[in-house]
Amino acid sequence: MQDRHRVLIEGRADVPRIGSVVELETLHPRYAVLDAHGAVVAPAVPYLRGLTLDDNRPLTSRSYAYDLLRWFRLLWFLDVPWDRATEAEASALVGWLRVAPNPQRRRRKLDAPQAGSVNLRTGKRYLRDGYAPTTINHCLTVVSSFYAYHRHYNRGPLVNPVPESRAQRRALGNRAPDGEVPQFRRARLRQRVRRADPRAIPDAMWDEFFEVLTCDRDRAAILLYVSSGSRASELLGVTPGDIDWPKQLIWVVTKGTDDREAVPASPQALTILAGYLDHIGLPAPHEPILRTRRGLDRPLTYWAMRRVIQRANEKLGTNWTLHDLRHTAANRMANDPNLTLAQVRAILRHSDLATTGRYLNARVEDLFDALQAHYNRPRVQRTFSPGYDADDIKAVFGA
Repeated sequence: MQDRHRVLIEGRADVPRIGSVVELETLHPRYAVLDAHGAVVAPAVPYLRGLTLDDNRPLTSRSYAYDLLRWFRLLWFLDVPWDRATEAEASALVGWLRVAPNPQRRRRKLDAPQAGSVNLRTGKRYLRDGYAPTTINHCLTVVSSFYAYHRHYNRGPLVNPVPESRAQRRALGNRAPDGEVPQFRRARLRQRVRRADPRAIPDAMWDEFFEVLTCDRDRAAILLYVSSGSRASELLGVTPGDIDWPKQLIWVVTKGTDDREAVPASPQALTILAGYLDHIGLPAPHEPILRTRRGLDRPLTYWAMRRVIQRANEKLGTNWTLHDLRHTAANRMANDPNLTLAQVRAILRHSDLATTGRYLNARVEDLFDALQAHYNRPRVQRTFSPGYDADDIKAVFGA
Protein backbone atom coordinates (compact mmCIF):
# COMPACT_ATOMS: atom_id res chain seq x y z
CA MET A 1 0.00 0.00 0.00
CA GLN A 2 2.86 2.36 0.74
CA ASP A 3 4.05 1.82 -2.83
CA ARG A 4 0.80 3.34 -4.11
CA HIS A 5 1.25 6.32 -1.83
CA ARG A 6 4.79 6.76 -3.07
CA VAL A 7 4.04 6.54 -6.78
CA LEU A 8 1.28 9.14 -6.38
CA ILE A 9 3.53 11.57 -4.54
CA GLU A 10 6.32 11.11 -7.08
CA GLY A 11 3.96 11.60 -10.02
CA ARG A 12 4.43 8.09 -11.44
CA ALA A 13 0.70 7.33 -11.31
CA ASP A 14 -2.57 9.19 -11.67
CA VAL A 15 -5.86 8.66 -9.89
CA PRO A 16 -8.60 7.36 -12.24
CA ARG A 17 -11.27 9.98 -12.87
CA ILE A 18 -14.24 7.84 -11.88
CA GLY A 19 -17.43 8.87 -10.17
CA SER A 20 -19.32 12.12 -10.61
CA VAL A 21 -21.24 14.93 -8.92
CA VAL A 22 -24.94 15.22 -9.79
CA GLU A 23 -27.62 17.74 -8.93
CA LEU A 24 -30.60 16.30 -7.09
CA GLU A 25 -34.26 17.24 -7.14
CA THR A 26 -34.19 17.61 -3.37
CA LEU A 27 -33.19 20.81 -1.59
CA HIS A 28 -31.24 19.17 1.24
CA PRO A 29 -28.79 18.28 -0.17
CA ARG A 30 -28.78 19.83 -3.63
CA TYR A 31 -25.83 17.75 -4.83
CA ALA A 32 -24.60 14.19 -4.34
CA VAL A 33 -21.33 12.35 -4.96
CA LEU A 34 -21.60 9.14 -7.00
CA ASP A 35 -19.07 6.31 -7.25
CA ALA A 36 -17.92 4.51 -10.39
CA HIS A 37 -21.12 2.41 -10.45
CA GLY A 38 -23.48 5.36 -10.12
CA ALA A 39 -24.28 4.68 -6.47
CA VAL A 40 -24.49 7.52 -3.97
CA VAL A 41 -21.48 7.86 -1.66
CA ALA A 42 -23.40 7.60 1.61
CA PRO A 43 -20.96 9.40 4.01
CA ALA A 44 -21.07 12.53 1.84
CA VAL A 45 -24.87 12.87 1.98
CA PRO A 46 -25.34 14.08 5.59
CA TYR A 47 -22.30 16.35 5.33
CA LEU A 48 -23.58 18.07 2.17
CA ARG A 49 -27.05 18.29 3.72
CA GLY A 50 -25.52 20.02 6.73
CA LEU A 51 -23.82 22.56 4.46
CA THR A 52 -27.17 23.51 2.96
CA LEU A 53 -28.90 23.70 6.35
CA ASP A 54 -26.08 25.93 7.61
CA ASP A 55 -27.27 28.51 5.02
CA ASN A 56 -24.44 28.00 2.54
CA ARG A 57 -25.09 28.88 -1.07
CA PRO A 58 -25.83 26.07 -3.56
CA LEU A 59 -22.58 26.74 -5.42
CA THR A 60 -20.70 26.19 -2.15
CA SER A 61 -22.27 22.75 -1.77
CA ARG A 62 -21.39 21.99 -5.39
CA SER A 63 -17.77 23.05 -4.90
CA TYR A 64 -17.45 20.98 -1.72
CA ALA A 65 -18.98 17.98 -3.46
CA TYR A 66 -16.30 18.07 -6.17
CA ASP A 67 -13.56 18.27 -3.54
CA LEU A 68 -15.06 15.26 -1.77
CA LEU A 69 -15.19 13.41 -5.09
CA ARG A 70 -11.48 14.09 -5.54
CA TRP A 71 -10.81 12.73 -2.04
CA PHE A 72 -12.87 9.58 -2.54
CA ARG A 73 -11.18 8.93 -5.89
CA LEU A 74 -7.89 8.90 -4.02
CA LEU A 75 -9.24 6.52 -1.34
CA TRP A 76 -10.64 4.17 -4.01
CA PHE A 77 -7.27 4.12 -5.76
CA LEU A 78 -5.43 3.41 -2.49
CA ASP A 79 -8.10 0.89 -1.42
CA VAL A 80 -8.56 2.64 1.94
CA PRO A 81 -12.02 2.85 3.60
CA TRP A 82 -13.06 6.44 4.27
CA ASP A 83 -13.31 5.84 8.03
CA ARG A 84 -9.73 4.41 8.16
CA ALA A 85 -8.03 7.35 6.48
CA THR A 86 -4.93 8.82 8.14
CA GLU A 87 -2.46 11.62 7.52
CA ALA A 88 -0.68 9.32 5.06
CA GLU A 89 -3.67 9.58 2.71
CA ALA A 90 -3.83 13.35 3.14
CA SER A 91 -0.13 13.52 2.24
CA ALA A 92 -0.77 11.40 -0.83
CA LEU A 93 -3.58 13.77 -1.82
CA VAL A 94 -1.29 16.79 -1.64
CA GLY A 95 1.53 15.01 -3.46
CA TRP A 96 -0.82 13.91 -6.23
CA LEU A 97 -2.34 17.36 -6.72
CA ARG A 98 1.09 19.01 -6.80
CA VAL A 99 2.13 16.99 -9.87
CA ALA A 100 -1.14 16.00 -11.57
CA PRO A 101 -2.32 18.01 -14.61
CA ASN A 102 -5.51 19.99 -14.15
CA PRO A 103 -7.95 18.88 -16.89
CA GLN A 104 -9.63 22.31 -16.88
CA ARG A 105 -6.36 23.90 -17.99
CA ARG A 106 -5.68 21.60 -20.91
CA ARG A 107 -4.35 23.61 -23.86
CA ARG A 108 -5.87 22.48 -27.12
CA LYS A 109 -4.01 24.85 -29.47
CA LEU A 110 -0.50 23.95 -30.49
CA ASP A 111 0.57 27.60 -30.56
CA ALA A 112 -0.83 28.35 -27.11
CA PRO A 113 1.57 30.20 -24.76
CA GLN A 114 3.64 28.04 -22.46
CA ALA A 115 2.01 27.37 -19.12
CA GLY A 116 3.41 29.56 -16.37
CA SER A 117 5.04 32.03 -18.80
CA VAL A 118 4.54 35.79 -18.57
CA ASN A 119 2.62 37.80 -21.16
CA LEU A 120 4.96 40.66 -22.06
CA ARG A 121 2.10 43.02 -22.90
CA THR A 122 0.12 42.65 -19.69
CA GLY A 123 2.79 41.45 -17.28
CA LYS A 124 0.42 38.68 -16.17
CA ARG A 125 1.51 35.08 -15.81
CA TYR A 126 -0.42 32.37 -17.64
CA LEU A 127 -1.90 29.63 -15.48
CA ARG A 128 0.15 26.54 -14.79
CA ASP A 129 -0.92 23.13 -16.04
CA GLY A 130 -1.38 21.77 -12.53
CA TYR A 131 -3.52 22.62 -9.53
CA ALA A 132 -3.01 25.98 -7.86
CA PRO A 133 -1.88 26.09 -4.20
CA THR A 134 -5.22 27.68 -3.28
CA THR A 135 -7.05 24.73 -4.86
CA ILE A 136 -4.99 22.25 -2.84
CA ASN A 137 -5.60 24.19 0.37
CA HIS A 138 -9.33 24.37 -0.34
CA CYS A 139 -9.47 20.62 -0.87
CA LEU A 140 -7.69 20.06 2.45
CA THR A 141 -10.17 22.39 4.16
CA VAL A 142 -13.12 20.43 2.77
CA VAL A 143 -11.66 17.07 3.77
CA SER A 144 -10.86 18.38 7.26
CA SER A 145 -14.39 19.77 7.63
CA PHE A 146 -15.87 16.48 6.38
CA TYR A 147 -14.07 14.44 9.05
CA ALA A 148 -14.76 17.02 11.78
CA TYR A 149 -18.47 16.73 10.96
CA HIS A 150 -18.48 12.94 11.27
CA ARG A 151 -16.30 12.99 14.38
CA HIS A 152 -18.97 15.15 16.03
CA TYR A 153 -21.38 12.23 15.55
CA ASN A 154 -18.80 9.62 16.65
CA ARG A 155 -18.21 8.38 13.12
CA GLY A 156 -14.95 7.98 11.25
CA PRO A 157 -11.40 8.11 12.64
CA LEU A 158 -10.68 9.68 16.01
CA VAL A 159 -7.85 11.77 14.52
CA ASN A 160 -8.59 14.04 11.59
CA PRO A 161 -6.45 12.98 8.57
CA VAL A 162 -5.72 16.64 7.78
CA PRO A 163 -3.30 18.26 10.27
CA GLU A 164 -4.61 21.37 12.00
CA SER A 165 -2.78 24.56 12.96
CA ARG A 166 -3.37 25.54 16.56
CA ALA A 167 -1.29 28.67 16.01
CA GLN A 168 -3.73 29.80 13.33
CA ARG A 169 -6.72 29.24 15.60
CA ARG A 170 -5.12 31.29 18.35
CA ALA A 171 -4.08 34.07 15.97
CA LEU A 172 -7.44 34.43 14.24
CA GLY A 173 -9.66 33.68 17.20
CA ASN A 174 -10.05 37.28 18.41
CA ARG A 175 -9.15 39.19 15.26
CA ALA A 176 -11.23 42.29 14.46
CA PRO A 177 -12.77 42.31 10.96
CA ASP A 178 -10.87 45.48 9.99
CA GLY A 179 -7.67 44.56 11.80
CA GLU A 180 -4.45 43.37 10.27
CA VAL A 181 -4.08 39.66 9.61
CA PRO A 182 -1.63 38.33 12.21
CA GLN A 183 1.26 36.13 11.19
CA PHE A 184 1.09 32.45 12.04
CA ARG A 185 2.77 29.25 10.97
CA ARG A 186 1.03 27.18 8.32
CA ALA A 187 -0.25 23.75 9.28
CA ARG A 188 1.49 20.74 7.82
CA LEU A 189 0.61 19.97 4.18
CA ARG A 190 -0.79 23.47 3.61
CA GLN A 191 0.71 25.14 0.55
CA ARG A 192 2.37 28.53 0.50
CA VAL A 193 0.16 31.04 -1.34
CA ARG A 194 1.94 34.05 -2.77
CA ARG A 195 -0.30 37.09 -2.76
CA ALA A 196 0.29 39.11 -5.91
CA ASP A 197 -1.08 42.57 -6.48
CA PRO A 198 -4.31 42.54 -8.53
CA ARG A 199 -3.82 43.29 -12.22
CA ALA A 200 -5.86 46.13 -13.68
CA ILE A 201 -5.99 47.13 -17.34
CA PRO A 202 -3.90 50.30 -17.72
CA ASP A 203 -5.56 53.29 -19.34
CA ALA A 204 -3.18 53.10 -22.33
CA MET A 205 -4.31 49.51 -23.05
CA TRP A 206 -7.95 50.06 -22.16
CA ASP A 207 -8.70 52.04 -25.32
CA GLU A 208 -7.43 49.32 -27.64
CA PHE A 209 -9.24 46.66 -25.63
CA PHE A 210 -12.53 48.53 -25.94
CA GLU A 211 -12.03 49.18 -29.67
CA VAL A 212 -11.86 45.48 -30.58
CA LEU A 213 -15.31 44.77 -29.13
CA THR A 214 -17.70 44.12 -32.00
CA CYS A 215 -21.24 44.80 -30.71
CA ASP A 216 -23.19 47.04 -28.33
CA ARG A 217 -23.96 44.12 -26.02
CA ASP A 218 -20.27 43.49 -25.38
CA ARG A 219 -19.50 47.22 -25.08
CA ALA A 220 -22.35 47.76 -22.61
CA ALA A 221 -21.35 44.73 -20.52
CA ILE A 222 -17.67 45.73 -20.36
CA LEU A 223 -18.49 49.32 -19.39
CA LEU A 224 -20.96 48.15 -16.74
CA TYR A 225 -18.30 45.88 -15.25
CA VAL A 226 -15.67 48.62 -15.18
CA SER A 227 -17.92 51.40 -13.89
CA SER A 228 -19.74 49.37 -11.23
CA GLY A 229 -17.01 46.95 -10.17
CA SER A 230 -19.56 44.13 -10.14
CA ARG A 231 -18.49 40.52 -10.14
CA ALA A 232 -19.17 38.42 -13.23
CA SER A 233 -22.13 36.46 -11.87
CA GLU A 234 -23.67 39.53 -10.25
CA LEU A 235 -23.95 41.56 -13.45
CA LEU A 236 -25.16 38.62 -15.54
CA GLY A 237 -28.22 38.38 -13.28
CA VAL A 238 -29.37 42.00 -13.69
CA THR A 239 -32.97 42.26 -14.98
CA PRO A 240 -34.87 45.29 -16.42
CA GLY A 241 -36.34 45.98 -12.99
CA ASP A 242 -32.84 46.18 -11.47
CA ILE A 243 -31.88 49.33 -13.42
CA ASP A 244 -32.58 52.75 -11.93
CA TRP A 245 -32.09 54.91 -15.03
CA PRO A 246 -32.59 58.38 -13.42
CA LYS A 247 -30.17 57.67 -10.54
CA GLN A 248 -27.72 55.74 -12.76
CA LEU A 249 -27.75 52.72 -10.44
CA ILE A 250 -28.07 49.00 -10.98
CA TRP A 251 -29.14 46.52 -8.32
CA VAL A 252 -27.17 43.31 -8.01
CA VAL A 253 -27.33 40.29 -5.72
CA THR A 254 -24.02 40.30 -3.87
CA LYS A 255 -22.08 37.09 -4.11
CA GLY A 256 -21.92 35.20 -0.82
CA THR A 257 -24.63 37.13 0.99
CA ASP A 258 -27.67 37.15 -1.36
CA ASP A 259 -28.20 40.80 -0.40
CA ARG A 260 -29.67 43.01 -3.12
CA GLU A 261 -27.50 46.13 -3.24
CA ALA A 262 -27.18 49.17 -5.48
CA VAL A 263 -23.97 49.93 -7.37
CA PRO A 264 -23.21 52.90 -9.65
CA ALA A 265 -23.03 52.75 -13.43
CA SER A 266 -21.44 55.28 -15.77
CA PRO A 267 -23.60 57.41 -18.13
CA GLN A 268 -21.68 55.99 -21.12
CA ALA A 269 -22.45 52.41 -20.07
CA LEU A 270 -26.16 53.15 -19.62
CA THR A 271 -26.33 54.99 -22.96
CA ILE A 272 -24.88 52.04 -24.86
CA LEU A 273 -27.06 49.63 -22.83
CA ALA A 274 -30.18 51.64 -23.76
CA GLY A 275 -29.27 51.41 -27.45
CA TYR A 276 -28.68 47.67 -27.14
CA LEU A 277 -32.03 47.07 -25.40
CA ASP A 278 -33.81 49.28 -27.94
CA HIS A 279 -32.38 47.10 -30.70
CA ILE A 280 -33.21 43.66 -29.24
CA GLY A 281 -36.35 44.62 -27.33
CA LEU A 282 -36.75 44.75 -23.58
CA PRO A 283 -36.65 41.24 -21.99
CA ALA A 284 -39.33 40.04 -19.59
CA PRO A 285 -39.14 41.67 -16.11
CA HIS A 286 -37.66 38.54 -14.53
CA GLU A 287 -35.18 37.83 -17.35
CA PRO A 288 -31.53 39.06 -17.44
CA ILE A 289 -30.86 41.97 -19.79
CA LEU A 290 -27.71 40.48 -21.38
CA ARG A 291 -28.78 37.92 -23.99
CA THR A 292 -27.15 35.59 -26.50
CA ARG A 293 -26.83 36.83 -30.08
CA ARG A 294 -27.10 33.51 -31.91
CA GLY A 295 -29.53 30.63 -31.68
CA LEU A 296 -32.42 30.66 -29.25
CA ASP A 297 -32.90 33.74 -27.11
CA ARG A 298 -31.51 32.95 -23.68
CA PRO A 299 -29.52 34.69 -20.94
CA LEU A 300 -25.82 35.24 -21.46
CA THR A 301 -23.80 32.74 -19.39
CA TYR A 302 -20.52 33.21 -17.57
CA TRP A 303 -18.72 31.04 -20.12
CA ALA A 304 -20.11 33.08 -23.03
CA MET A 305 -19.03 36.32 -21.37
CA ARG A 306 -15.61 34.88 -20.74
CA ARG A 307 -15.40 33.99 -24.42
CA VAL A 308 -15.95 37.69 -25.25
CA ILE A 309 -12.78 38.50 -23.30
CA GLN A 310 -10.90 35.64 -24.96
CA ARG A 311 -11.73 36.89 -28.45
CA ALA A 312 -10.38 40.33 -27.54
CA ASN A 313 -7.22 38.69 -26.16
CA GLU A 314 -6.67 36.77 -29.39
CA LYS A 315 -6.74 40.00 -31.38
CA LEU A 316 -4.46 41.93 -29.02
CA GLY A 317 -2.08 39.22 -27.83
CA THR A 318 -3.06 39.80 -24.21
CA ASN A 319 -4.31 37.56 -21.41
CA TRP A 320 -6.86 39.68 -19.55
CA THR A 321 -9.61 37.87 -17.65
CA LEU A 322 -13.19 38.72 -16.81
CA HIS A 323 -12.28 39.38 -13.19
CA ASP A 324 -9.62 41.88 -14.30
CA LEU A 325 -12.48 44.24 -15.15
CA ARG A 326 -13.39 44.36 -11.45
CA HIS A 327 -9.71 44.94 -10.63
CA THR A 328 -9.68 47.79 -13.14
CA ALA A 329 -12.71 49.41 -11.52
CA ALA A 330 -11.21 49.02 -8.05
CA ASN A 331 -7.85 50.43 -9.13
CA ARG A 332 -9.43 53.50 -10.72
CA MET A 333 -11.63 54.20 -7.72
CA ALA A 334 -8.96 53.60 -5.08
CA ASN A 335 -6.55 56.01 -6.80
CA ASP A 336 -9.14 58.73 -7.36
CA PRO A 337 -8.35 61.59 -4.94
CA ASN A 338 -12.05 62.49 -4.77
CA LEU A 339 -12.98 59.11 -3.26
CA THR A 340 -12.00 57.82 0.16
CA LEU A 341 -10.96 54.23 0.70
CA ALA A 342 -14.06 53.64 2.84
CA GLN A 343 -16.28 54.83 -0.03
CA VAL A 344 -14.51 52.53 -2.48
CA ARG A 345 -14.97 49.65 -0.08
CA ALA A 346 -18.72 50.35 0.09
CA ILE A 347 -19.01 50.41 -3.73
CA LEU A 348 -17.03 47.20 -4.20
CA ARG A 349 -18.72 45.57 -1.19
CA HIS A 350 -15.49 44.26 0.29
CA SER A 351 -15.81 42.67 3.72
CA ASP A 352 -12.31 43.79 4.73
CA LEU A 353 -10.82 47.26 4.25
CA ALA A 354 -7.39 45.67 3.76
CA THR A 355 -8.68 44.07 0.55
CA THR A 356 -9.57 47.48 -0.83
CA GLY A 357 -6.19 48.85 0.25
CA ARG A 358 -4.39 46.41 -2.05
CA TYR A 359 -5.41 48.56 -5.01
CA LEU A 360 -3.31 51.49 -3.79
CA ASN A 361 -0.08 49.71 -4.73
CA ALA A 362 1.65 51.07 -7.85
CA ARG A 363 3.24 48.73 -10.41
CA VAL A 364 6.17 49.44 -12.72
CA GLU A 365 4.22 48.69 -15.91
CA ASP A 366 1.60 51.27 -14.93
CA LEU A 367 4.31 53.93 -14.54
CA PHE A 368 5.71 53.65 -18.07
CA ASP A 369 5.08 57.28 -19.08
CA ALA A 370 6.42 58.65 -15.80
CA LEU A 371 9.53 56.47 -16.05
CA GLN A 372 10.18 57.51 -19.66
CA ALA A 373 9.99 61.17 -18.63
CA HIS A 374 12.38 60.41 -15.77
CA TYR A 375 14.91 58.72 -18.06
CA ASN A 376 14.77 61.46 -20.71
CA ARG A 377 15.03 64.33 -18.25
CA PRO A 378 18.46 66.02 -18.64
CA ARG A 379 20.83 65.69 -15.74
CA VAL A 380 21.05 68.79 -13.60
CA GLN A 381 24.38 70.54 -14.10
CA ARG A 382 26.00 71.99 -11.00
CA THR A 383 26.58 75.73 -11.27
CA PHE A 384 28.05 78.38 -9.02
CA SER A 385 27.49 82.09 -8.68
CA PRO A 386 29.77 84.22 -10.80
CA GLY A 387 32.81 85.74 -9.15
CA TYR A 388 34.28 82.56 -7.66
CA ASP A 389 37.65 81.41 -8.86
CA ALA A 390 37.51 78.05 -10.69
CA ASP A 391 40.60 76.74 -8.87
CA ASP A 392 39.03 77.56 -5.48
CA ILE A 393 35.80 75.75 -6.41
CA LYS A 394 37.80 72.71 -7.56
CA ALA A 395 39.80 72.66 -4.34
CA VAL A 396 36.67 72.77 -2.17
CA PHE A 397 34.24 70.55 -4.12
CA GLY A 398 36.59 68.41 -6.14
CA ALA A 399 36.55 67.73 -9.87
